[in-house]
Amino acid sequence: MGEVYGVEELMLIRSTWTLSVASSTVLPHSYHLELGKKLHRHMGLEMEGNKTPDIAFSSLQGYYSSSKEFCTFHPEELYRLSLCGLTESASKAIANLDLSDTLEFLGAEFNLSDREDEITSYEQLYTTLVANEPEPVRHFNLQFTTPTAFSQQQVYLPLPVPALMFQSWLMRWNEFGPVYLGSDELITYLSQAIALSRHKLSTRAFQVHRSFISGFVGDVTLKTRTRADPLLANVAHLLIRYAEFAGTGIKTRLGMGQTYINLTHPQTTNND
Repeated sequence: MGEVYGVEELMLIRSTWTLSVASSTVLPHSYHLELGKKLHRHMGLEMEGNKTPDIAFSSLQGYYSSSKEFCTFHPEELYRLSLCGLTESASKAIANLDLSDTLEFLGAEFNLSDREDEITSYEQLYTTLVANEPEPVRHFNLQFTTPTAFSQQQVYLPLPVPALMFQSWLMRWNEFGPVYLGSDELITYLSQAIALSRHKLSTRAFQVHRSFISGFVGDVTLKTRTRADPLLANVAHLLIRYAEFAGTGIKTRLGMGQTYINLTHPQTTNND
C-alpha cells in the first residue's frame, strides 16, 4: 500500500432512482436480465465485457408479491433502482444516464420520481479512511438487500464468510483502483482481525436464465478484534465502504450482492 499523489482522481458513483407503478404490474422473476441489458444500452455500454464487472446493478428493490414464476409490483409501494460505477468510463456513463420520467421494459411501465447521486473517488476513500490514519471503527453493520453468494469450486456458497467478502471487495479494488492494496496475505490478516459477530439472514433464489442461485439477504455485523493492528482495521473499513459501490460476491452486474453499511454500534435484542 502507498500514498496516492499527483494522479487524476478516479470517480466512483452510486445513483439511485425511486420508481412506482400506476397499477399492479407482473413481471417474470428473470426481469432483471432484460432491465440490466436495457440500462446498459441506454449508457452505450456492453453488458458482457470485463471479467470483473465495473458496474453493479441492484434490480428493483422494495416489496412485491411473488409466485413460482412471476413477481407483482404494487401501485401503493415505492421501489428503488441503483447503478454503481467502478471505473471512470462506467461512472461517467451512469452520471450522464437520463431515464426521463418513465422506464419501460417487458411491457411494463415504471414512473420515476427521484434520483440521488453519491459521488466520491478511490483517492478520497483511501485518503480519508487509510492515509489520514483515523481512529479505527470497531463495528460494521452490513445490509445485503439482494441475494449474495460466492463461487467456490463450481459451487455457490450463500454464507457471509468474512474472508470471501474481503476477497470479493479486494479483487475489484485492485482491478480498478489506483493503489494496490495486497493479495492473499492481506486476506489472511483481515480474516484474523475482523470477525463475524452476528447475523440475521435468510436465503432467496435468484434466477439467471434457466437456473437459480441461492443467495443470502439480511443483516451482518462485523467486529474488529480488540488487538487488531489499526492499519488493518482501517483497510477493512476502506474495503467495506467500497462494497457500497462494488457490491459483494458474484453476478453483481446482474443484480446480486447489493450492499449497504451502517457504522453505528449494533443494538442488542432480547434474542441475544
